[in-house]
Amino acid sequence: MVKLSDAALDRTFSALADPTRRALLARMEQADGLSISELARPFPVSLPAIMKHLDVLSDAGLISREKTGRTVACRLTPGPMEEAMAWLARYERFWSESLDRLAVLLDETETPPGKAGEEA
Repeated sequence: MVKLSDAALDRTFSALADPTRRALLARMEQADGLSISELARPFPVSLPAIMKHLDVLSDAGLISREKTGRTVACRLTPGPMEEAMAWLARYERFWSESLDRLAVLLDETETPPGKAGEEA
């Protein structure tokens, strides 16, 4: 597996930090190859603002654009998201293992029901 550089990972997470960009990605997931106008339609922002969001997504490698005539279609590109998910999975394993150890420790130190207040 190719390692994602820190700068590329930063661009991916930065692009995903904005709710409008996440919503644009969700729309592309539902309907592949939407034009920029179709993508922009449900958003209460200007077309130039949508274009800037798409530039950020494109710079992060999360989408690709394909021009056919006067229409530009956008598609998801999985590479950067897969790399970000792999990076996150390492920490998921760490936290899952840590929380599992904590649960075992709490189970071992928990006072059994009915024993509270009884003399030993």
